[in-house]
Amino acid sequence: MFDDIISKLEGMSDPEAIGGMAHFWITPEKCYGVSIPELRHLAKETGKDHKLALMLWDKGYRETMILASMVDDPKQVTEKQMEGWVSDFDYWELCDQCCMNLFQKTPHSYRKAIEWSSRKEEFVKRSGFVLMARMAVADKKANDSVFEDFLPIIERESKDARNFVKKAVNWALRQIGKRNIELNKKAIEVSQRLTGSNLASARWIGTDALKELTSEAVQKRLHK
Repeated sequence: MFDDIISKLEGMSDPEAIGGMAHFWITPEKCYGVSIPELRHLAKETGKDHKLALMLWDKGYRETMILASMVDDPKQVTEKQMEGWVSDFDYWELCDQCCMNLFQKTPHSYRKAIEWSSRKEEFVKRSGFVLMARMAVADKKANDSVFEDFLPIIERESKDARNFVKKAVNWALRQIGKRNIELNKKAIEVSQRLTGSNLASARWIGTDALKELTSEAVQKRLHK
């Protein structure tokens, strides 16, 4: 199975696509240039396979690592594996795909969101906030208290001016605030405080989030 997948990826390789990725800050060391929809199709054909996922990740190509996150079984993923994989993140696409496809679905997502949000490494920290954003969208059964716990962390880390961290903090705040009316009110309060910050990153996060969270479209949907 592993060898077949590598052969397929090699056959799908697109050097032109590789050149265009840099424009979107996608900068893997090793890459075939295969699109995300093509990887999703390949993952669907492959099915869930934890051992295969580990082999694909170790191959170290952009496509094998993203595919690994698509075919792995969230129930078999350990915290040790998550720590190992997150330490390999060195550009935003790999971080976001792995968090969305796999990490958010594991039993460890809440704890890792909190732990990683205070880490210094740029893409480890981003992972914490991507998890918060994804949980707000996808975890329909989670209590509001889960997301209320995230809000002070979002406010605290709004001081981080690094682009990929700042955008993830903003993403988490907006998604939490769009979950329901009560969380919307709390997220708006955080956003309003951030707009008055003396830090440019915090002001940007607050202003951008406030614009969406108070918009007619969001308010109309939440009040239905």
